[in-house]
Amino acid sequence: MNKKILAIYYSQTGQLAEMIDRFCEPFLQAGNSVEKVRVELKNNYPFPWTAKSFFSVMPDCQLGVPTEIVPFSLQEEKYDLIVLGWQPWFLSPSIPFNSFLQNPSLQKVLKNTSVITVTGCRNMWVNAFERVKKLLKNSEANHVATIALADRHLNLISFFTIFHWLLHGKKDKYLNIFPKPGVADEDIERINFFGEIALQYLQKNDWKTLTEELYKEDGIFLKFHLIFMERKAGAMFRVWARIISKRKNKTLWLRLFKYYLIIALFIFAPIVYVIDLLIFKPFFSKYIQLQKQSILKLS
Repeated sequence: MNKKILAIYYSQTGQLAEMIDRFCEPFLQAGNSVEKVRVELKNNYPFPWTAKSFFSVMPDCQLGVPTEIVPFSLQEEKYDLIVLGWQPWFLSPSIPFNSFLQNPSLQKVLKNTSVITVTGCRNMWVNAFERVKKLLKNSEANHVATIALADRHLNLISFFTIFHWLLHGKKDKYLNIFPKPGVADEDIERINFFGEIALQYLQKNDWKTLTEELYKEDGIFLKFHLIFMERKAGAMFRVWARIISKRKNKTLWLRLFKYYLIIALFIFAPIVYVIDLLIFKPFFSKYIQLQKQSILKLS
């Protein structure tokens, strides 16, 4: 029986658009209808970014402030599956994602509908994902699975490469020394395989073990030292967001936040990595496993 699938997302660089296209290929090849909606903003963010414009969005990301999107319409009143593409910005769901998720037409079709979330990021997505889960729960969606692909290089290396991409608009090797930024090409190509897995569950209309299978097949990027790090950073980001939002001279405070971020990345992050390597992994394996189970529990 032909299934109706909606894939809706915002993609500034094109990386998430490619991921959604590849993920949906198996559904199309099996004869299902796939409606794709690439959301646009009325006042789009610049790409490439400037450092000032990039850091300026942090408070609104953390505080969940939406922006105005270009109106869109949906072809169907009900879907068998909705694929939601999203990005984490500053350890929070991106402003575009927050914005289109509040669209009444989308909220209407999300209710009681199976949803698979798909994200591609630098490496920290868990804090934002916890908020995505709550947003979907509030919409009464049936969140059945997630796919999270990330840059697999070391945290400090990916810091340089992602800023090269965002500030210059080129997904190439910085200085011809660093690796390419973002999700690796081979990982993006492999998302087609995850679509094939999801297709089997869609045909059975039984989603119980899909997330578990995707995790086993390396479709969900989880590194405990990064999770531990972003839990701490997430709390600090919220404090900074509240402070900056109340200040008249936001430029000064955003500059201070930028310096805080650099110090945290180059001083505190390596310390957390060593602690994880020497203490948490050897002695807290059960706790780590419980944390992973909590993250992958969608409802």
